[in-house]
Amino acid sequence: MRATMLDVAQLAGVSSKTVSRVINKERYVCVIKKEKVLQAVKALNYQPSVSARQLRGAPSSIGFVYDNPNSHYIIELQNGILDVCLENGLELFIRPCKATSLTICEDIITMVRRSKMTGLILTPPLSEMPELLSALDENNICYVKIISGNGSDDERTICIDDFRAAADLTQYLIDLGHKDIAFLQGDKSHGSAKQRFLGYLAKLNENKICPNEDFILEGIFSFKSGVEGAFELLTRDKKPTAIFACNDEIAAGCLFTTGFMSIPVPKQLSIVGFEDSPFSRQALPQLTTAKQSNEVIAKTATQLLITLIRKNEVPQSQVFTPQLILRDSTCPNE
Repeated sequence: MRATMLDVAQLAGVSSKTVSRVINKERYVCVIKKEKVLQAVKALNYQPSVSARQLRGAPSSIGFVYDNPNSHYIIELQNGILDVCLENGLELFIRPCKATSLTICEDIITMVRRSKMTGLILTPPLSEMPELLSALDENNICYVKIISGNGSDDERTICIDDFRAAADLTQYLIDLGHKDIAFLQGDKSHGSAKQRFLGYLAKLNENKICPNEDFILEGIFSFKSGVEGAFELLTRDKKPTAIFACNDEIAAGCLFTTGFMSIPVPKQLSIVGFEDSPFSRQALPQLTTAKQSNEVIAKTATQLLITLIRKNEVPQSQVFTPQLILRDSTCPNE
């Protein structure tokens, strides 16, 4: 016969309410009583009822919804979310989707209801869609959003300060003597692409370097975009001495083009990326970039979501700033 919460309470010598508080990882439970409950749970092989947890409002499953072509970014986020889910006895539902779908709001709400999820982790561009966030609020669906920014009054937010990191990367190139710095943009639907571009422009202006419109090319977060963008820049009469690629995948594409054109990096052209993905470490030369700790960000977002669901303490939004990683793809401009 399957053990019940009452069985655990009797074996531990505590009340059923105390057992419930321990299982739901609530705060302020006596350490001695908590240990007795955990020992009883292990001895009886007690498994909490998922349906009962849902009726009590305790989280039993959460969802990770995304629309992002960067597989490395998604895998790192999944790993971080899953670690926290396992620590808290939660199921994780993972759902890729198309942010441009006309029925995206309906699709996500239907998915949450059918799967009986207690909350969602949202990443760009979904986390930056006002219509989706409003729909979730109207349907009382709890969520945490990961966005590009330097702070938020919304406690459901994890911010990545892309602007500051991009400004730091640009300043590093300027300090190396570069003035002709090109910028290969990412997907316009992602706030991170906009903030990185603005950080780049801010540092050029701060250093009284007039941005060259011919050095600023639109693109997407892909290897192909880097290949094509670099080829366009490097076949012109006026060439940049450095390229700021909006992410490492684009930067890796730039390196492919320079190899094809026999342009030595960094002696003739410096290249920087962003995120510190495997592309940056596997490239030759290895890429100077800005390290974005995606697993840590994902863990923090998941812990924040659980706090919001349990309502056992006042949550706070957090800001992460990617840190410069200096490698072999940059050098002084001679």
